[in-house]
Amino acid sequence: MGAASQRAGWNRLPLRAAAFVVLTCATILGVSAWREWAARDAVLRGAEAEMANVARSLTQHAEDSLDLLDSGVVGVVSRLEVDGAGPATVTKLGKVLEARKTAIARINSVAIIDDQGNWLTSPGTIGSTLTDDGFFRYHQLSAKREAHVGRPVKNQEDGQWVVTLSRRFNKPDGSFGGVVLATISANYLSHFYEQFEIGRNSAVALVHGDGMIIARNPSNDKFVGRNVADTPLFRDASLQRPGGAYHFRSPLDGAERVSFFRRSSRYPLVLLATVDKDELLAPWREAAISRMLYVVALVLMIAIIGAVLVRQLQRGQRMAAALTEKEAHFRLLAEGSSDMVTRIGLDERLRYVSPSSVRVVGWRANQLIGTPALAGINPEDLPQVQAIVDAMKRGEKEEARLVYRNAHQENGEVWLESTMRVTRKDNGRVDGVVAISRDITEHKKLETRLETLAIEDSLTGLANRRRFDERLKEEWARAYRDRSSLALLMIDVDHFKSYNDEYGHPAGDACLRFVAQIIAAETQRPGDLAARYGGEEFAMLLPNTDAAGCARIGDRIRRAIREAGLVHTTNHATGYVTASLGGTACRPVLERTAGVVSLVEAADRALYAAKEAGRNRLMMSGEVASLMAKASGQ
Repeated sequence: MGAASQRAGWNRLPLRAAAFVVLTCATILGVSAWREWAARDAVLRGAEAEMANVARSLTQHAEDSLDLLDSGVVGVVSRLEVDGAGPATVTKLGKVLEARKTAIARINSVAIIDDQGNWLTSPGTIGSTLTDDGFFRYHQLSAKREAHVGRPVKNQEDGQWVVTLSRRFNKPDGSFGGVVLATISANYLSHFYEQFEIGRNSAVALVHGDGMIIARNPSNDKFVGRNVADTPLFRDASLQRPGGAYHFRSPLDGAERVSFFRRSSRYPLVLLATVDKDELLAPWREAAISRMLYVVALVLMIAIIGAVLVRQLQRGQRMAAALTEKEAHFRLLAEGSSDMVTRIGLDERLRYVSPSSVRVVGWRANQLIGTPALAGINPEDLPQVQAIVDAMKRGEKEEARLVYRNAHQENGEVWLESTMRVTRKDNGRVDGVVAISRDITEHKKLETRLETLAIEDSLTGLANRRRFDERLKEEWARAYRDRSSLALLMIDVDHFKSYNDEYGHPAGDACLRFVAQIIAAETQRPGDLAARYGGEEFAMLLPNTDAAGCARIGDRIRRAIREAGLVHTTNHATGYVTASLGGTACRPVLERTAGVVSLVEAADRALYAAKEAGRNRLMMSGEVASLMAKASGQ
């Protein structure tokens, strides 16, 4: 009865092995497919997050631009309502408006219109040639005093599209006195969007609340003024929220896009930042195909090996049982393996070592037999290995897998992966351990390199954007707990696009590396972090630093870049590579309603202010607030 049962068990073994091989292959394919799909979703989520940041920044820029126009318009309205709209007043205001237009590039025009629709500013202003005067009718029929942002209109004189911002001014008796009109060119907005490099076939569009495109990059001239009110972004109730991800096929160019939209809370504007889905997924698709080919090859290999194994089980079941009981067969298998096979006695000395020990640890088998099995293990890893070996000697563990560092005769130290299994006598008592060890040093190096690449910018060697975002959150939380200050510098290389155009992209890369070295030299404390924020923009995080300290460090960086004397002929102001810097500092414990985004936005505004003020300078967020207060007359 016992022998028959044993034979039945052996007969079922090939069937079980075949089922296991099939299950293994199916599991590998299923898990691989799931991981690739998860990687695809991760790529899309990452793109949505990046588009959200772009949309947020550009919406803020549009609002700031309109605020800048409105501050000038409010001043003109106040003067007209106090002094009247007589020729003398209009003449003086015209000179002021012309000077303001010259000083601020984003202002296309500012004009004054009386209650009869007559243009009071000097002839030649673009206002008199606009294709639409809906803004005038709006103020004529409405007593509301707030700013009105109209849909984009075309200047018939030069063919440019502009977006209008206007306010009504009243006569002394409160009746309609006329309109003060300011405009921004769609080309200005489109050119500004060019600096956001988010993909070859990416697009950024600013759309009026009624669906008419105000500005777009690329192909601004082709798409501005086109109405997209019939798209889901304006029709679907689920998309009528302040912002969110939006996947769609573009009615403008037919490309399937991944995007993020953001509606302005103060003006009838919608900012849509998009990237081509095919372009976005192309690297993932290529990598996925490559990986899946490897997986399929692995599965085929496993299937072939499984088939061979099943055939071998069918042919030599009795032989396999005998081989496991014989030491000679054990030696034959061990010595034919590329892995090092060792047998450890209860005294923890090596009783057997396979010839492959020369390749794995650098010593010959006869040099190792009889020596302590754990002698070459790194002292930091030894307690863990010792504990496992002790448990196996006591019979508490049957097998274990360990990874540790071990001495190598020629290479100093290598990483080993050992699979250990208890061996027993006929009476069941433990008589030692068999270990199969392989060298995984290259695998460990690859893991370390991949970990480094995940947080380091490959061009400059600084921290990448992902690492910066992680550290910013950590340092904000730490500064909040410690009631300390936190400072941030945003650094942008001036006219870098023209530098690339003039000297070529290799020289541009060298320039970025050079600037990165200067910035990195200022990270003198363990907590300081220098990062490449994106493109030619860098960021420097300074924990426990106030505004004065931030300004000192920023000024040293600015001067070091300028004094390095890197020639930049298209930087007409200096002839050398320079940088604009925006800085801010705060105490998070005093900013309960703010967050890390507010710190970045403050530094970003200061950076834009430094650019507007002429570049090659440092502006702190406090200075920007002071300048805005002066500009608004406060």
